[in-house]
Amino acid sequence: MQFNFAFVAVALLASASPAMSATLQWYAGAGCTGTVVATSNGASSGQCIWLTQGGSVKSIQYSGVPKDISFFISGGAHDQCTNGSSLTRSGSGCATAPTGVNWESVKLS
Repeated sequence: MQFNFAFVAVALLASASPAMSATLQWYAGAGCTGTVVATSNGASSGQCIWLTQGGSVKSIQYSGVPKDISFFISGGAHDQCTNGSSLTRSGSGCATAPTGVNWESVKLS
């Protein structure tokens, strides 16, 4: 009986892990079209994820978001998830940056 309980607990934890992480694809074009600039796998709650070397994109496709995902525009004051996001979503979808700006970072909660 003890073995069965331990096995079930480990199986539940193993099956829960993928559901607690998000996948992000960073696109050069609006509406998650054009060149895929980067892919971020296994993003988890509490993380800030950004493009290195001053990179930015027009849209980001996201899936498996644990709770919420906040999007931050490129350009100094908002880089690396600072000074407030421009958009917050949940679940799965595609987020296009507002006219005239690009996304530089996202934060999962």
